[in-house]
Amino acid sequence: MRYFETRGPVNPQKNYVVSRSEATADFIERIKNGRYIVLYAPRQTGKTTFFRRALDTLSTEDPNYFPIQLDFQILRNLSPNVFYERFYELVRGQIETVLRQRGKNASEELTQFLEHTQLTDSFSMLQFFKQLENLLGNSHVVVLIDEFDGIPETVVSDFLYTLRHIYLSNELHCPYSVGIVGVKSITQLNYDRSISPFNIQDDFNLSNFTLEQVQELLSQYTEEAGQTFNPEVIEMLHRQTGGQPFLVNRFAQILTEESDIPKTEPIRMEHFLTAHTKIVQEGNVNIQHLITNVRREPRFRSILMKIAAYEGGVAFNPYDDVMNELAIYGVITKGTGNLCEIVNPIYQQCILLTFRPLFNGLEHDYFPEDTDFEDYLTPTGHIDLERLLDNFSNFIARVGFRILQVPDTPQEFVGQDLLYTYLDQFVRIVRGAMYLEVQTGRGRIDLVIFHSGRKYIVETKIWEGEKRYQAGKKQLMTYLKLEQAVEGYYVVFDHRENPTPLVESETEGDVRIRSYVIPVIQERPSS
Repeated sequence: MRYFETRGPVNPQKNYVVSRSEATADFIERIKNGRYIVLYAPRQTGKTTFFRRALDTLSTEDPNYFPIQLDFQILRNLSPNVFYERFYELVRGQIETVLRQRGKNASEELTQFLEHTQLTDSFSMLQFFKQLENLLGNSHVVVLIDEFDGIPETVVSDFLYTLRHIYLSNELHCPYSVGIVGVKSITQLNYDRSISPFNIQDDFNLSNFTLEQVQELLSQYTEEAGQTFNPEVIEMLHRQTGGQPFLVNRFAQILTEESDIPKTEPIRMEHFLTAHTKIVQEGNVNIQHLITNVRREPRFRSILMKIAAYEGGVAFNPYDDVMNELAIYGVITKGTGNLCEIVNPIYQQCILLTFRPLFNGLEHDYFPEDTDFEDYLTPTGHIDLERLLDNFSNFIARVGFRILQVPDTPQEFVGQDLLYTYLDQFVRIVRGAMYLEVQTGRGRIDLVIFHSGRKYIVETKIWEGEKRYQAGKKQLMTYLKLEQAVEGYYVVFDHRENPTPLVESETEGDVRIRSYVIPVIQERPSS
């Protein structure tokens, strides 16, 4: 039986695979049209798997295409002459491999040519490809370079100018098509920025899995193992991961291989929540990449927290180095209204955990004396969330200016950070589960709590005016009806100089919202 893969390119004979048929057809059509394609996407989005399968499909359909697949990851930090020497060795090895796979022998002329050719610079590379076309019987040579970011900085400009020269030439037709694959687009590489050496590129952006593609992937497992996924689990899996290929496959690994769920039982929501907790806490390679990248630059923290906390949003500026770098790392994207969005709720939750202090110094002040977390459960064992949030509002009032002393937390985000910490600690003690559900992609943090078969929804925001406050309640009401929930909680932190605390409840049909406007003390009172 096949399995879900997270450790590298997937193999359809061994692994469950998303076909990406439309994207593959588009990519192949560009190759047939002789395009020089730049395929870029964040790490672990399935780039290598995608282009290898696309080339295999093309060469199977039409053997006149001769694929040469290279990887520049191993060519980093080489001097130009050593780079071209190694580049030639890789190309020659691929030519021999393809001929062998096709059951063909190299002609004597081609053998002699390959044995006596030496590449030392971009001009000798130009001459090499010019002669290679004839020796391969006028096949359409397709060169696909993975991890192109690994090309030495001293080489990149001349290398790309040479490819550009071939593309624009009326006489040179080898390579017929070129694919450059990496994390960065060509314009983001560190070359001579006075002019683009590759302004003939055809950009191809590989997107994350759609809901339909996640369903396609999981259905392959169901067909082989007989075990089904409840529809809400599939929808939640896609929503929480945003279709990020590594995270989708990692969820599937945990649910089908590591959770000891009997194959005779369907995979249900409680199984998903356990897997969700594991992914957030395990520090897998994808999450570690994320955390390493968001810690790389101190300015990342400020912009990420603003994207998460303010409904007004942060305009996406592709010319801003900070935003551009976060987009390269796959942390943010341009969303609705040209505003920045964190790409999925799991990343947002991990970012909040990354920037949260280990101790805030207020843990012992969460509750009045002689009370504890367990006092906020009903006699039937369910969470009394109204009483729990009433206490949180009183807690903020009790500690007053001391919230300004919470370490490593910008003042504008301290309220949301404390609420997340407060609820997270409570949920863990009562053996529940909590995750983020980001509906708009920005400006609101929905905390969804599961406990004893019940679902609780708490939306948090920063005060941005009366209109947005009222609009937020309407949005939450709509969301509650969509989720078939009967109650929700709306917590808004007010940082104005003279804020007014507010607690109110309202009902629409069978749905009830309890709203809190919680003032955040602006400064320590004078002595």
